[in-house]
Amino acid sequence: MKSFIPFGDNALLINFEQKIDPEINSEVVQLYKSILAAQWPEVTFCSPAYCSVTVGYDFALTDFESLGQKIKALRVKSVTVNKTKAIEIPVCYEGACAPDMEVVELQSGLSSKEIIALHTTPTYQVYMIGFLPGFAYMGTLPEKLQCNRKETPRLRVPARSVGLAGSQTGIYPSEAPGGWQIIGRTPWEIFNPEVKIPCRFQPGDLVTFHAISESEFLTLEAQTDTSKE
Repeated sequence: MKSFIPFGDNALLINFEQKIDPEINSEVVQLYKSILAAQWPEVTFCSPAYCSVTVGYDFALTDFESLGQKIKALRVKSVTVNKTKAIEIPVCYEGACAPDMEVVELQSGLSSKEIIALHTTPTYQVYMIGFLPGFAYMGTLPEKLQCNRKETPRLRVPARSVGLAGSQTGIYPSEAPGGWQIIGRTPWEIFNPEVKIPCRFQPGDLVTFHAISESEFLTLEAQTDTSKE
């Protein structure tokens, strides 16, 4: 059951059942992609979240009621989700790349090897993009890896850091303050505003992680930095 709610003067919020659930999020992504595919001129933006979709509109071309009825009549096809990507991300879980590994060891009761094995086993679904441009909220973490955010957030988390918070994992696309527990870092660029598709991830994408050594990290990071010159 979906509900349609006015969201400011020129947007509407479509709420699904309010919980973090992969099946609900798949419905969110299907609706989001179907609205984008329709290319309605009155729609100014469309933004999916865990269990909702926000749709902005040009009030000179439509209104809340008219657009709501149009969306309700939209034929949403499950095949739209088949256009998602499967992405494998290299991560260094060692040394300076993993400043909170010991914290997670204490919270979980696991060794670093067990944490790495658990983090690299699942396929994660990208639920939404938010917080920072290109920051992908992914889930769901194995229960043993679910941990608390830091009581005092860091003022500076390095770009491409891989963190844990509750049932989620994610990658900081740029340097920023943050309170997630950092257990690794990827050498790959996550967000580049200078390219046509700036964000490496899109809602609905499927992501896996694999472990690399510090030396491999430094080699790949150098290649990434060179490609930007």
